[in-house]
Amino acid sequence: MVGNIPEEKTSFVGRGTELRLLEGALEQHRLITLTGSGGVGKTRVALRAAERARERVERRAPEWAGAPAGTADDRPYPDGVWWVDLSPLYDERTLLITVSDAVGLSDHSLRTPVDALCEWLAERRLLLVLDSCDRVVGACRNLVGDLLTAAPGLTVLTTSRQPLGVSGEHVLDVTPLPVEGAGDILRLFRDRAVTAAPGLRLDDAAIATAAVRICRELEGVPLAVELACAQLDSRSVEHMADLLSSRLTPRLDTLTDDRVWPQRHRALRTAIGWSHELCVPLERLLWARLSVFGGDIDPRDAVAVCAGGPLTEDAVVRGLEGLTGRSVLRYDGARYRMLDTIREYGAMWLTELGESGTLADRHAAHFADVARQAHTGWPGPEQVGWYRRITDAHADLCTALNHLLAHEPETAVEMVGRVAFFWSCCGHLHEARIYLERALDGGGEPQPHRTRALWALGVTVMLQGDHEGAYRLGERCATAAWRDQDPESMLSAAYLLSLTCLMMGRAQAGFTVSDRALRERPADPFDSPSQLRCRLVRIFSLTALGRLDASREQAEELRRVCLARGECWTRAYADYQLALIHLLQGRPYEAEAHARSMISGKEELGDSFGIALGLDLLAAAVAAQGDGERAAHAYGTGQAFWRMVGHPQRGTPELAPVRAECERQARAAAGTPAYEDAFHRGLVDDGRSGLARALRGHLPDS
Repeated sequence: MVGNIPEEKTSFVGRGTELRLLEGALEQHRLITLTGSGGVGKTRVALRAAERARERVERRAPEWAGAPAGTADDRPYPDGVWWVDLSPLYDERTLLITVSDAVGLSDHSLRTPVDALCEWLAERRLLLVLDSCDRVVGACRNLVGDLLTAAPGLTVLTTSRQPLGVSGEHVLDVTPLPVEGAGDILRLFRDRAVTAAPGLRLDDAAIATAAVRICRELEGVPLAVELACAQLDSRSVEHMADLLSSRLTPRLDTLTDDRVWPQRHRALRTAIGWSHELCVPLERLLWARLSVFGGDIDPRDAVAVCAGGPLTEDAVVRGLEGLTGRSVLRYDGARYRMLDTIREYGAMWLTELGESGTLADRHAAHFADVARQAHTGWPGPEQVGWYRRITDAHADLCTALNHLLAHEPETAVEMVGRVAFFWSCCGHLHEARIYLERALDGGGEPQPHRTRALWALGVTVMLQGDHEGAYRLGERCATAAWRDQDPESMLSAAYLLSLTCLMMGRAQAGFTVSDRALRERPADPFDSPSQLRCRLVRIFSLTALGRLDASREQAEELRRVCLARGECWTRAYADYQLALIHLLQGRPYEAEAHARSMISGKEELGDSFGIALGLDLLAAAVAAQGDGERAAHAYGTGQAFWRMVGHPQRGTPELAPVRAECERQARAAAGTPAYEDAFHRGLVDDGRSGLARALRGHLPDS
């Protein structure tokens, strides 16, 4: 584990004193909070400190790469430095899930999220950075207190406009850059000015004087200065200094609520209000409308949600470019980001325009349609793209569902039933269950959309390990499907019941339910998602029953049609079954090839649970070939992924003897010391690096 520190997109200026104080505090305290007003640079200071901490870990990592199991590790954060961006959060219920996602925990268990996260961190020594705690400061206070108690090796660094109030918290206040002498703040101005206007002559005395005036007028607040510099492509430094001196803020002072924008944020209010005044009218309108988004913004979504009235689709595209040029938005080459303070300003103008309700409705309707398209496209060649789309839009899907649950509950039922299967495959089981239960608890008339949501809840519960609960939901789903008289509902219910039977060791029942459903509704595998899923679970059942030739024949056919259509999820599980069948029939090289194919497919989908299953089979296939050390490393990497999903090894019952034989063969081939060493390296390695090594087919250097 190394970490997930975001890349710094612009140069870092000054803050030497703050970094020295922070690095000293990190050595002495387990909880440090960087406080300060909006735009003052808390995030950048935390980011630079986190990057330095990670560099120290990585510089010393080589000497630990081959350390025997149990060797004491004196690095400060041997388990990495992990960054959690909380700025999109408006709902305290998603805090735990957001933190879990960031540190690599895709919990599939029935534990509460806080218990799962505490257990995940309990034996780890890492630095956890919670950035932008402002909207969920109370929930952060409770969570950080629980984590520090449960994980004695944990250090937490937070950024917030106010302290968390946790016992033992060490607070460092990040102040604006000094304006006396205009040292670092002028360096920042010069750096950003040259980027915005490469031909600018900052050595000219009049321009230099005007630059100092701007820095002083903006009180050394870095974000305010950056917003000012973004205007230099079309205005002179002297003109901007005069504009700032004229105080373009009366309208802002009238509009803003001091509880949101207190007086101590005067400089930032000035800079944002001034940037707003200098935008053309359509850019201002777009700025306001974009504030309805909860996370990073895809250009397609911006057009769909924000276009309307005078703001045409072309005007949205031009407006995105214009707002990026003015530093109101930041663009990473694919998606746009709006900083919290700038989003808040846009939201106030959206309210002033009387469009808040309309835009919230439009935003929710759009993302309900994204979920609808993703569900329709699931069986096809764009399946992987839809998984990525759903992952990227996660914050906005949650924002849309929250709105729909309050205002259009039946649409919420439809939407969550469509999106929950994507979430269940990508580690968002707790969120899927929360939203499914909220939607279904709202009542409503029986209909196929409600049956689908019931089915999705059953799949979620089953993946969390509650097989009895999933079976009961499967029975309810079957009853609802019979009432609906909808073929897709009936197949979905059959899939849930048959898969749950398999997981409970009732292979014959699993085969009977899935086979009967398919015989009663004969169709092309790609006529519906549940046609594919039922065919897959029938193959699983045949394998569990020992009918390996029939299972292999059906798995090869299903894999062939999935490859022809470009479908990934079902194909990966067909590969999984083929790997298991070849292994059981004594063909370990063929088993290894299918296990690799299965893992690659699950990696494309971001399915940690599927990767863990595949690594177990890969290890077993390699062990059966007599390569004990490589098998042990793959097995250790698989254990790291099982930890990520919060489970001991899972799967259908016939996997237990396969795993036991894998370990026996690998130990016999490598010898216990070499086996333990290779297993330990796979277990403690960064999960993704370990996975890449396992798929390359050779061990890392010891």
